[in-house]
Amino acid sequence: MPISSKPPSTTTPTTPADAPPKSMRPNLHERVHSLRKLRIAQGRVRVRRTITRRDGVRVEVDGRWLTEFCGNDYLGLSQQFEVVSALQDGAARDGVGAGASHLVSGHHAAHEALEREIAQWLGYSRGLLFGSGFLANLAVQQALLQEDGDVCVQDRLNHASLLDASLLAGCRLRRYPHADAEGALRQLKHAPEGAAMLATDGVFSMDGDVAPLRALTLVARMQQALLYVDDAHGVGVRGPEGRGSVAEANLGMAEVPLQLVTLGKALGGYGAVVVGDDALIQHLYETARPYIYTTALPPAQAAATLAAVKHARRDQWRREKLQGLVSRFRTGAQRYGLGLLPSDSPIQPVMCGDDASAVALSSALENAGYLVTAIRPPTVPEGKARLRVTLSALHMPAEVDAMVEVLARSRDAIQRVRGAA
Repeated sequence: MPISSKPPSTTTPTTPADAPPKSMRPNLHERVHSLRKLRIAQGRVRVRRTITRRDGVRVEVDGRWLTEFCGNDYLGLSQQFEVVSALQDGAARDGVGAGASHLVSGHHAAHEALEREIAQWLGYSRGLLFGSGFLANLAVQQALLQEDGDVCVQDRLNHASLLDASLLAGCRLRRYPHADAEGALRQLKHAPEGAAMLATDGVFSMDGDVAPLRALTLVARMQQALLYVDDAHGVGVRGPEGRGSVAEANLGMAEVPLQLVTLGKALGGYGAVVVGDDALIQHLYETARPYIYTTALPPAQAAATLAAVKHARRDQWRREKLQGLVSRFRTGAQRYGLGLLPSDSPIQPVMCGDDASAVALSSALENAGYLVTAIRPPTVPEGKARLRVTLSALHMPAEVDAMVEVLARSRDAIQRVRGAA
């Protein structure tokens, strides 16, 4: 047969030189630049403040000492001398890092002791230590909601880590109106027939109010859903022995099989512990990717938190003083007509409405010597910008009174300027 003069065919045809170019992919640097411009126009640029030194509720920022009213050290344990000594002694003994993940060679005796102490404190069978509350919330949902049709029903104002965990876990996410147990029931009734989890904050981080836990317990039981409570802002502050909002509602492991305790709020440290019954904790221990595939928390940090837990359990005076300061702040703020939300927790939002008012009020307070950060969307809903005032057992009554007075005076000055404009 004659040899063909045609070139061999190829599976990928060549593109003619005069063919129109393919559409260009978005340039990520250009996208970042345009989003930055939008945030500037909206007044929503986030700025990190560098703390040079800290002394109780006093912090040095840009060479000035300010009184902080926006932290989470509710019981004042982050610098308590026995807690700091435990950190130093632990580092001298075990070094500054765990050396590996928990399931390799990074699980130290300090981790074990902390898990056991927190579980015993809260009345649960076991605890499991994580590097952060964000990791812990992801671990719980990834490990338990694995099948098609599984659903997590959540309060609309839950912390971002709970909401993001559902998206990352791949389960269905359904949200109900804030603190609306009937809304949670409706969402569960209309959810697919897969496994279900009902997840809520115990104390809501931006509004400071408490979830209707007893009503949610009934909803979870009726719908065969597992109730999971993230009590980051409740444990240490609320309930008998500071055991949190679950204990305050006279509930326990039978009604709330899983609960999250973060270690960086009232306990003054870092990390988180999930407490639950043996079977659930064992399952997380063996399957949760955010637990398996990361280095364990430094054992010295665990030793420090263990010391903090012991203080949180026995130092009832810290909670009593804190609650007195909360009442003092609310009384003063109401006297001046400041816009508060119905919260009896150390989280006291002062509502400003628009972003510009919140930023202006925060700046005025800083000029007067107080650090109170403006909270704006998307952290809170549109039109609900605020100052998130938080109180600590380390604050003095006179400091609270003076801050409230400056807050009211600054609000009045801002309103006068706006009225004149």
